[in-house]
Amino acid sequence: MARTRSSSLSTRLRYCNPAYYLKRPKRLALLFIAFVCATLMVWDRQSLIREHEEELFKLNDELKHLRTLLEDLPTGRASEKEVVPEDPIEAQRREKVKDAMIHAWSSYEKYAWGQDELQPQTKNGVNSFGGLGATLVDSLDTLYIMGLHEQFQRAREWVATSLDFNKDYEASVFETTIRVVGGLLSAYDLTDDKLFLDKAREIADRLLPAWDTPSGIPYNIINLAHGRPHNPSWTGGESILADSGTEQVEFIALSQRTGDPKYQQKAEKVIAQLNKTFPDDGLLPIYIDPDKGTAGYATITFGAMGDSFYEYLLKVWIQGNKTSAVKPYRDMWEKSMIGLSSLIRRTTPSSFAYICEKNGNTLANKMDELACFAPGMLALGSFGYGPEESKKFLSLAEELAWTCYNFYQSTPTKLAGENYFFNAGQDLSVGTSWNILRPETIESLFYLWRLTGNKTYQEWGWNIFQAFEKNSRIDSGYVGLKDVNTGVKDNMMQSFFLAETLKYLYLLFSPTSVISLDEWVFNTEAHPLKIVTRHDDKSSGIKNRDRPNIKLRGRKEGRP
Repeated sequence: MARTRSSSLSTRLRYCNPAYYLKRPKRLALLFIAFVCATLMVWDRQSLIREHEEELFKLNDELKHLRTLLEDLPTGRASEKEVVPEDPIEAQRREKVKDAMIHAWSSYEKYAWGQDELQPQTKNGVNSFGGLGATLVDSLDTLYIMGLHEQFQRAREWVATSLDFNKDYEASVFETTIRVVGGLLSAYDLTDDKLFLDKAREIADRLLPAWDTPSGIPYNIINLAHGRPHNPSWTGGESILADSGTEQVEFIALSQRTGDPKYQQKAEKVIAQLNKTFPDDGLLPIYIDPDKGTAGYATITFGAMGDSFYEYLLKVWIQGNKTSAVKPYRDMWEKSMIGLSSLIRRTTPSSFAYICEKNGNTLANKMDELACFAPGMLALGSFGYGPEESKKFLSLAEELAWTCYNFYQSTPTKLAGENYFFNAGQDLSVGTSWNILRPETIESLFYLWRLTGNKTYQEWGWNIFQAFEKNSRIDSGYVGLKDVNTGVKDNMMQSFFLAETLKYLYLLFSPTSVISLDEWVFNTEAHPLKIVTRHDDKSSGIKNRDRPNIKLRGRKEGRP
């Protein structure tokens, strides 16, 4: 056994003797080849590791460079990380707007506390929305944003102790949603005070039966105490497009904050239904059949009763942080912008761009001041397109904003009428001549300034504010005008003057970090709600469809 082990060991050791291979050249060649291959493999692996490390260092350097570029990128919105010196003129103008809010609010507190709206000339309140404290609830976020905390706390106490929704009142589902649900949710998002969320949920529960229709398209009127939803008699039983398609932002937000999906499901079913037969130009008539869920034969407009439907297609996409879950909304909106573009005409001799209304195949050369929300909407949505389309729609937004500004500049009072007509060779002329303190033009100037950084829009806004101060301010609040040509005053301080007009003016002269458009989306009553990223692509029921080849009330009801 010992000899065998010794023999085996000597046999193995001979392979380590160079003389063995010198006598056997084939084996020497094989050994050499094996050595070279092993060397190459080790060298190649080390080279790959070195190259990989070098590539990682390069990528890290590029990433740091890109981050620097993004921070310095001129997007029209100053980076919130930058320390931007305060413009003394902007600060002064912002304080003037704040003083206007204090005057409006103090007058409401003194003469109409807890009621819906103030009648400044007669110094009394009126419950034009069923006694829900519309001006108070509408003003909560404006007070908070402006730092008027004592006034805010008094308003909060009224909400806690006196806001009662058990009213035998035929309420507009639309107006109650945008003003009351939206106002309460915004106050909650700004403060984290659960009182506001609980109240928002309470009123929303009273509105929900309005969606119990065969198609899911809601009735537009509901009794807050007894239910019994229905549509106004003057619509012939039809639901109104804007009134039915302008609850999504608020009800989605309510489901997100409460964890109860029923609000979102009701509101999104409306858009899913409309998307089933959505036309290639994205334009819908203002009347929708609540039983069949289809559009009837009626006016197509971006003014009264149509406007905010299109606005919310874009804003739900922004509210969901532009994810695939909300892309169907963006797709529908882009179709509608194809339709809007087809309605654009220009005046002579000054080439003012305007948005026509459409009846069948006939275009009407008329545009509501309400439609002046469109420049801001176009500017906000333009950044979701590629470079060429983005430039085109931003340019159109700027053209339309110039027209809307001239609605104001063309009258003796420098305040806009309710609507305008366009005739060849005459540019524009005021139609319905009242002004009820509407915010739409100011809203668009705010967006255009935020998105382009062009201070011209601040100047235009300041001019409009001065016209309000000159013509609408009285000792006991602010009033509209019965006629912008004569300056005769009415007797109503609309709640949206505090909710929207003054808020947008204040933000027009505030740093861009105040209610950043990267973090907040405004509902159609200018109530900011936090953007919450959505990934619930199955919950909405809205599916992408093939894309194409290529009495009139205000959207915020006013009383002249």
